[in-house]
Amino acid sequence: MLISLTVGKVDAGVAVLLTEDKRIIEFPSILLPPSISSGSIVDITVSRNHDSEDAAQRSFESLQSSILSTYGQQSPTAPVIRCRNATQTSVVLEWDPVSLATAELRSLSLYRNGSKAGNIPKPMEMTSTKISGLAVDTDYTFHLVLRTSAGTYSSEKLTVRTHKMTDLSGITVTPGRMAAPLRENLSAAVDRIGAKIAETVRIDTTHFVCMEGQGREWEKAVEMNIPVVRPEWIEGCEREGRLVGVRGYYLNADPRLRQVGQGVGMQAPQQQQFRQRNESQSSPQTSNIIQQQSPRKQEETPSASSAHLRAANQPPPPPSPSDSGSPAPPPPEKDGPRQQLPSQRPPSNSSTSDPVSPIEDSTHSASSSDAPEPSSPNDKPDEQSDRRGPLQLNATESFQDVTL
Repeated sequence: MLISLTVGKVDAGVAVLLTEDKRIIEFPSILLPPSISSGSIVDITVSRNHDSEDAAQRSFESLQSSILSTYGQQSPTAPVIRCRNATQTSVVLEWDPVSLATAELRSLSLYRNGSKAGNIPKPMEMTSTKISGLAVDTDYTFHLVLRTSAGTYSSEKLTVRTHKMTDLSGITVTPGRMAAPLRENLSAAVDRIGAKIAETVRIDTTHFVCMEGQGREWEKAVEMNIPVVRPEWIEGCEREGRLVGVRGYYLNADPRLRQVGQGVGMQAPQQQQFRQRNESQSSPQTSNIIQQQSPRKQEETPSASSAHLRAANQPPPPPSPSDSGSPAPPPPEKDGPRQQLPSQRPPSNSSTSDPVSPIEDSTHSASSSDAPEPSSPNDKPDEQSDRRGPLQLNATESFQDVTL
């Protein structure tokens, strides 16, 4: 097909061509003859190249087939999550390696109870994570969400329940450097409480047990913030029948910080032995306290009894001088009754002039017919006679006269 066009204007890059019906066509100047100018007439032949068109179509179809076989046959796989270990306050989750097929990874996120807990760092390398700070004996639901250039894929929801304080099956112990007998005893104690032993420090290791802080595994445990405790901690868990705190069982901790309870999970013989040991340790202190309190009680008891007896057994008033014809006894002094010497005794009204001994005089005054009789069996003879001398009484008679 031949077309004649008139050159209207020629620029450096584009030439303006006019058709016979005065239509304007912009045409690249580089495709025109170099000697043309405004007003020149050029003939352009236009034809369709079928061979080149068929070749281009075949090339395009081959590319489409390659793209379909490479990117359209496989798709990313939804992650599969499972529980590796659970304790009283933590859960260790793991999953299979992420399969992206030909897609590009955007993110891998962990959700807890429907809320986003965070993104997994290095999702193409990490296949496990540990969630701490959970509540004891509580249900939690977890699932993973994988976001790729080919779409979003979610895992199935996993429900995990944290352990009770008496469930020690979630404890995973990694032993450090220690003697062979101690290592055997540790393994036996771990088996008895239902825990597990891991030879190396892992993500699910809950405690690192050793006698001294040395070795590569100890350094790794410290780096992962795993509690480093002494073997006595396992014995404490076995004795108490539950998970005990690690504060008093660190390598440099004071043993007095260890709280020893009643031992709810111990067998009966172990409980009895533990109780007897505590009683034997506390009995010397108890006996010392009793010995210290006994003298005080013995000192208080006689004084209280004597005061009660003096109040209950108050003698009747002494006879007046007109009735007995003898002078009245002197009033009691503040410092207590004082014994009078024979030379200081007042003269007697008896007919005899012989001196009377203090014992005879007091006995005579106590048995005199002029003295009033006791008003009750609890009354005693006049105690005023004690001021003139010591009175000797029969022990049997004194107890018979006094009623407690």
